[in-house]
Amino acid sequence: MQAQVIIIGGGLAGLSCAYYLGQLGFSCKVFEASDTPGGRVKTDYVDGFVLDHGFQVFLTAYPQAKSLLDYDALNLFHYYPGALVRFDNQFHRVADPWRKPADALSTIQSPIGTIVDKAKIALLRERLVFSSVCKIFEQAELSTLEALKEQGFSDTIIERFFRPFLGGIFLERELQTASRMFEFVFKMFSEGFAALPEHGMADIPRQIAEKLPVGVLHTNSPVARIEGQTVTLQSGETYTATFIVLATDAEAAKRLVPEIPEREFNITSTLYFACDEPPVTEPVLVLNGEGSGPINNLSVPSMVNPHYAPAGQSLLSVSVLGEGNEETTRLVRDQLANWFGPQAYYWKHLRTYTIPRAVTAYPSSHQQVVASGVFRPGLYLCGDYCEHPSIEGALVSGRMVAEEISGSAALAHAC
Repeated sequence: MQAQVIIIGGGLAGLSCAYYLGQLGFSCKVFEASDTPGGRVKTDYVDGFVLDHGFQVFLTAYPQAKSLLDYDALNLFHYYPGALVRFDNQFHRVADPWRKPADALSTIQSPIGTIVDKAKIALLRERLVFSSVCKIFEQAELSTLEALKEQGFSDTIIERFFRPFLGGIFLERELQTASRMFEFVFKMFSEGFAALPEHGMADIPRQIAEKLPVGVLHTNSPVARIEGQTVTLQSGETYTATFIVLATDAEAAKRLVPEIPEREFNITSTLYFACDEPPVTEPVLVLNGEGSGPINNLSVPSMVNPHYAPAGQSLLSVSVLGEGNEETTRLVRDQLANWFGPQAYYWKHLRTYTIPRAVTAYPSSHQQVVASGVFRPGLYLCGDYCEHPSIEGALVSGRMVAEEISGSAALAHAC
């Protein structure tokens, strides 16, 4: 069968590409291997609980997301703009004083960093708010740790705040992720909120998929191989197209096109527990500032968004860096009991999600071996690994490839 564009992969990048191609007048087919679109952005619904695959939040300040998504329809519920940091057997509040001025004093007095550290955070925030995203990604790279030290932050605030906070985002506590990624994330947190859609993170790809014409998205359609401009599904069906877009993650892309360079990934596990009473009674992220134990961060998503748990119950989400197993669950329970009391041993363990390819590693030594766009004549790559590892990176990559295909088609027509 013939199509103008075939997109392999129905994650955020592939869906974004399909949407923008449609806006540009192209017909396309999207082949997604699983039974739902979204790639790594997935949600399960278990006994009235909403379980996202891994700890995920949506940052409302993402520029591309603002232009593509209907925030009102997503019905976003916001996290508290700050965190509680566990240190010295207590929880200490760190708030964004621009949005929570009433908590400014407790933030200043917290032992999470020095007064100088907190002044430097204010200066960093001001600089980034007035910097464009493009400018941030054009600057020279250091590791995040090097950048924090260069800017004069103390070891105290690095260990007690930046490691657990950024570790939960980058999925590595060594802070070797490139400083440009750190500054992008810090800018997004400063300008907007971390949020959860009403029915879980899967609402995001679901909304984009619903914008596509009927017949564009094909789920349960894994691709076996690409030969020239022909795509063969595992079912044996073949399709040819003028343009093929490979919108899978980096590992799946390499399986189909071995010439694509290998990429490394950061791993995370998220453990979900059902509680009769929430251990944290506000919509806040809790960070492990003690540097010991398996927990990196936790939250009670049902305090953020009440749809995440059935009436009378609460959902606890605990994030661990690396793989999760029975021993991990035992150690997490022990740490939860230390923090919240022995009732933690009675919380029902719902599920553990280990995501082996949760985030593409983006170290300061990162060389962008592939970028969004043409990889070889007729074959285009898109995905967050082609830009930067985030929801925004995936959406931007899809739009860029759609625009490049449009430009190539126009040039061919003119010739």
